[in-house]
Amino acid sequence: MSLRQYRPRGNARRGISSTQNAVLLAVLALAILFQISYPLVHGDALRYITILTVYSGALLMLVHSFLSYGFRYFASYFAITFFFALFIEQLGSRTGWPFGDYVYDSTLGIQIAGVPVVVPFAWIMLTHPILIAARRMAPHWVFLYGGAGLMAWDLFLDPQMVSAGRWTWTVTGPHVPFQPEIPLSNAAGWLFAGMGLIAILHLALPKERRKIGASSTIPDVFLAWTLFSGIIGNLFFFDRPGVALIGGLVFGALTAPYFFSITLGRPDYI
Repeated sequence: MSLRQYRPRGNARRGISSTQNAVLLAVLALAILFQISYPLVHGDALRYITILTVYSGALLMLVHSFLSYGFRYFASYFAITFFFALFIEQLGSRTGWPFGDYVYDSTLGIQIAGVPVVVPFAWIMLTHPILIAARRMAPHWVFLYGGAGLMAWDLFLDPQMVSAGRWTWTVTGPHVPFQPEIPLSNAAGWLFAGMGLIAILHLALPKERRKIGASSTIPDVFLAWTLFSGIIGNLFFFDRPGVALIGGLVFGALTAPYFFSITLGRPDYI
């Protein structure tokens, strides 16, 4: 008689092929390379790097969503996030709700009814890794964790884009700490709009990864890189220690438990 370790077949998963993994790693490296080059260029080169950073990050998340969760997830995630972002940004830029009064600069390229096309792709870049983290860390409060995560991410993103002149705010009341050029309403808007988007995605998208699919490593690395680069960039390249502080504290407080969980916690079966 022998003793064998029982492993439920339903939890058995196989990774993607070496070619598929190489594609993911290449797009990840490209997205990070564009971000690294951001503080090193100026003028038109900076404008192109800004746009390429967003599109490469969005491409990374779309490719990962397809390889990890399948076509239904990929197509639904793209459509829901793109059109939700386009709608909420048009509403915001036209009415001032929910973010506050702001206007986009023409340097962000092609626009749809006043909203640069690149902006919804920024939402696509941000939302996929946040949704993965929210489903793991707060399965009964996914919308709340996800909305807070998107708000925290924007504490790094918005001051960088405003400093570069990509959009401009009208600030008449309280502002985000250490960010006098950005109204506090923007953080509130990201929280509530983020909760709405994450709630819709959580209801609409499959929760189980494919048995043959990519793990969450790529979006996890991108999430960790965002925290690291947001702190280091604002401290040493953008001369914004306040942004590094507030962004690092809020984004770090939300993501640190997730990083601890994936490193030392339960296996990732979702």
